[in-house]
Amino acid sequence: MAIAVVLATVGFGGRRAVWESRRTWGEEDEVRNSVESRSVVINHGIPTGTIHRMKTAAAEFFKLPAQEKKKYPYDPNVLEGYGTPYPLSENESVDWSSALFLRLSPIQQRKLELWPTTPPELKDTVEAYSAEVAKVNKKLLGCLSLIMGMERNALFELHEEMSMLLRVTYYPTCCMPDQVLGLGPHSDASSITLLAQDDDVTGLQVLHDGGWVPVKPIPNALVVNIGDVMEIWSNGRYKSIDHRVVTTVEKARTSYASFVAPHKDVVMEPLEQMLDAQHRHGMYHKVKYENYLKYVLHRKLEGKAHMAKYTI
Repeated sequence: MAIAVVLATVGFGGRRAVWESRRTWGEEDEVRNSVESRSVVINHGIPTGTIHRMKTAAAEFFKLPAQEKKKYPYDPNVLEGYGTPYPLSENESVDWSSALFLRLSPIQQRKLELWPTTPPELKDTVEAYSAEVAKVNKKLLGCLSLIMGMERNALFELHEEMSMLLRVTYYPTCCMPDQVLGLGPHSDASSITLLAQDDDVTGLQVLHDGGWVPVKPIPNALVVNIGDVMEIWSNGRYKSIDHRVVTTVEKARTSYASFVAPHKDVVMEPLEQMLDAQHRHGMYHKVKYENYLKYVLHRKLEGKAHMAKYTI
């Protein structure tokens, strides 16, 4: 089933469980097509109640007065807290959004003073949701490892001490949606990103064949983005997705993105398994993930322009 032209609807159970390895299902082409674009995981196994409680608690936080939310200011050194951390591009006067960043793992690196205490249930609901997302992430990385010709645990181990970060982004209504973006064009500086959305508001768009295609939410589904790390590891076989968020007049929107990334000291480069007769040489320079992330976060959101520095 194709969703919005560039989506492949996949799941973990039943006939359409194409994220299971090709060794089990023999649907290699469909799996490859899924990871080359954006995929929607519907049978991910996360209880609906867990998703709903996390969304409800996050919504309560964004209803708080501005002064209350500012008690947890975004800290760019630890990537946690509340604020609007992205520099604006030359064509933008404002990003019509605010975000709450919370580190999910490693647990010992969390700055709990930047975790809101209101609403009181926020921490527990985020913990429960993140534990479920971690299970989905491990299964997806296992499937990706297999279709890349490696052992199931290969990508998981390449991350070393894996980092997971939750970004809850609130996009208020806007009276000039044709002039103001919620978030400018960009790809994710992650391995993969797992995104939950509001069920009844379409704001996410992906760049496809030179045009922006809206991604209509599927209730309780997760959108899976291939990030820049996976593009480098796969030697460009699986591209990170250029996407943006538009604003709407009718209704505010909230998204819940879980970013999966390697340890900061991991050196990224194309994997030997991804070099073949068609791609004999690596297409990307070696770069330590910490340096790559700092470079990306200090740039304006300009699609995938940041990749040029590391492309051979």
